[in-house]
Formats: sequence, C-alpha cells, structure tokens
Amino acid sequence: MSWLSDARFLRMVSVFAAFGLAACSSDQLNTAQQPSFYQSLAHYGSILDATSAQSMISGYRRNNGLGALMLDPELNKLADTQARAMAARDKLDHNLAGSFPERMRKSGYDAKGAAENISAGYHTLAEAFSGWRDSPSHRANMLLRGATRMGIAAIYAPESKYKVFWTLIVAAPEAKRG
Repeated sequence: MSWLSDARFLRMVSVFAAFGLAACSSDQLNTAQQPSFYQSLAHYGSILDATSAQSMISGYRRNNGLGALMLDPELNKLADTQARAMAARDKLDHNLAGSFPERMRKSGYDAKGAAENISAGYHTLAEAFSGWRDSPSHRANMLLRGATRMGIAAIYAPESKYKVFWTLIVAAPEAKRG
C-alpha cells in the first residue's frame, strides 16, 4: 500500500468512527430526553422518580375532582419496606411486611384514612400507573377522598420473573392538635 491509500484508509476509518460516536451520543440523548415515567426500572441503578409519580397521580386526582397529593417521607419509607419485602420473597402480597394497618400503626403514622396499591411486573411508572388506573380497586385507592399525602417505591429484583415490585400508599393524615 502506498502512503496515499493509507491516508484514504485512515480517513475512511475516522469517518466510520465519527458516525459510530454520533450514533452513541444520539442514543444517550434520546434516553436522557425520555420522560422519567417511561424509563425502565428493570435494571441495576434504576431510581424511581417519585416527583414524577406524585405529579402523575395528583394530575389524575385533579381530573377526577380531588386534591393533589404531596410526597411524604414516612410513607415513602413504608412503601419501600413493603416493596423490598415482596422483592425479597418474589411474591406479590400485601402482608409480607405485616398487614397494612399494622405497618401503619407501628410506624406511628396517624391517618384517618389510608390505602395501599401493590403490583409487580411493570417496568415503568407509566405501566404501573396504567395498571392501577385500569383496576377498579386500585383506582379507588388512588382516588381516596381526603388523601393529601403519598409514598411510592419500586424495587428491582433481577432474579424475579417480575423484575420490579411496586408499592403506593396514599393517606389522609389526622390533623395535628395543638
């Protein structure tokens, strides 16, 4: 090969490399621009965007004539404990971390009303929300009258056929006496 054909070869390689890098960065941009409620949580390092969940569920409640929900750190902890218990046992069950009323009581969370949704197998927040919305009992929980607080968790379980376990808790806290 002459130096000219070597130069052409190097230019050709660098053009293909540039296209390859552009394709990689394009994929990264598309993932970064994707709304968090469509991002899969079925992989290591995935984190549920609780603020997006709060916004989505609150919007749904407003569309049904109810007030918005605020994220509550204590309810987030309770939801996380339940989702982790289900993931650890690879089982969808309200009672794995104790019954829902018992868990609420033990946490000291004083609520005049509360409800819990659980699910498994939905990889995105949008899928979990749609599943709950389309189930009459889960829909009723999301639309709990008087509720002003919520907690939500999604736990990845790589060995499970479900991959992701979900818990949503909505509550109407008792008014503080003062």
